[in-house]
Amino acid sequence: MSEHNLAIVILAAGQGTRMKSATPKVLHRLGGRTLLGHVLRSAESLGADLVRVVVRHEREQVAASLDDYPGAIAVDQDEVPGTGRAVQVGLHALPSDFEGDVLVLSGDVPLIEVETFQAMLSEHRARGAAATLLGAHLADPSGYGRVIRGSDGMVERIVEQKDATPEETVVTEINPGVYVFRAPALRGALEQVGTDNAQGEMYLTDVIGILRRGGDTIAGVTAPDAGVALGVNDRVQLGEAARILNQRVVRRWQLAGVTIQDPATTWIDDTATLAQDVTVLPNTHILGATSVSAGATIGPDTSLVDTEVGENATVRRSDATLAVIGRGVNVGPWAYLRAGAELAEGAKAGTFVEIKNSTVGAGSKVPHLSYVGDAEIGEGVNLGAGAITANYDDIAKHRTVVGDHVKTGSHTVMIAPVTLGAGAKTGAGAVVRKDVPPGALAMSVAPQRNLPGWVEKHRSGTAAADAAVEAQGSEKQADGE
Repeated sequence: MSEHNLAIVILAAGQGTRMKSATPKVLHRLGGRTLLGHVLRSAESLGADLVRVVVRHEREQVAASLDDYPGAIAVDQDEVPGTGRAVQVGLHALPSDFEGDVLVLSGDVPLIEVETFQAMLSEHRARGAAATLLGAHLADPSGYGRVIRGSDGMVERIVEQKDATPEETVVTEINPGVYVFRAPALRGALEQVGTDNAQGEMYLTDVIGILRRGGDTIAGVTAPDAGVALGVNDRVQLGEAARILNQRVVRRWQLAGVTIQDPATTWIDDTATLAQDVTVLPNTHILGATSVSAGATIGPDTSLVDTEVGENATVRRSDATLAVIGRGVNVGPWAYLRAGAELAEGAKAGTFVEIKNSTVGAGSKVPHLSYVGDAEIGEGVNLGAGAITANYDDIAKHRTVVGDHVKTGSHTVMIAPVTLGAGAKTGAGAVVRKDVPPGALAMSVAPQRNLPGWVEKHRSGTAAADAAVEAQGSEKQADGE
């Protein structure tokens, strides 16, 4: 349902120099989404009609990332620095007659759960507050703005670390930078915010003091977990946020009926989906838009990216990206399924098998030591060990078609484009350059030649030559010579 009285302004204009990266800070990825993507997803969950994202540094990249979130509109921050100015330009981008509530979020704070925002909105509206902020208590609040409360416990103002007095720096309640404002009160207060501070910026935090001095109510909600209310400013914090998010995701799936044998070594993106009675074994990564159906077993030592896994399939010690693994399929160990690999029901891709841009029919087997690229494999096929579809001629890729119930001998090489008809067979070591009719046997026949004495003559003095001489002597004795 849409929330017609709620607008959301997301601050995503910062440079993020501490990330030391060519990628804008808010576009670093966490659990399958960007930092900003997690915040936008929360905005969607709240049902706000109006979402404005304030951008500046690497503007084009950040704005382009909004394409996946219909309704989110990029707004450019101007030369005036500070979070106060960022919110002001976001507010100017809202309809001029909007008088509802404005939720201000930071694009680099991805872990606050929707329930916390809902609690803030409920408290804000219940108290008729002009502003409501999210506070958090830290044992070591160094570097963060402090929430200063009056003797009645109400929020009086927020002071930045660089502007705090010695008495204020001992306050442990910090300001993570999440607020709800009544739009008219916010507009008026921002007009009074200046840049007379240590940084020469328009501080959004000054709005709290301005509203409070005007007699308005400032409410506060305490974050249930201070750690998740903090922003991501460097790679250390990014890694810690990834750990926290992964713990949440793993726990969610466990409670939904998924067996995860070793949560500490299992990574599941927030964008992946798992059905009831899936089993996930240690050292497994289930990433991107991967979906795993009921009864499947994944792992150990397996990575799936944007891959579909059917019911009761098994994937062991393997890697798959953009693949489709059908019902009851057996993959691995040590298989590599690349983009476009599709295995139908009951198929098998065994040890050291690589499959790319190919379909493998129901019940067909590629058991071991094989490469299948740009191919259509029919039903009930068995490709012998070392099978290769030679799909590239140095200019273009070509396709191989293998009909139903074909059986190939070991080390068969199929030179594409080529078709093996239904029921055909190949001999061991066959190099198939021409189409094979249905039911035919394809062989590469060459007479075997043995050259007696070649090793003794050309490898004289080696262990092989000595062994050959000794063996020949033994054979002569056995023949009575």
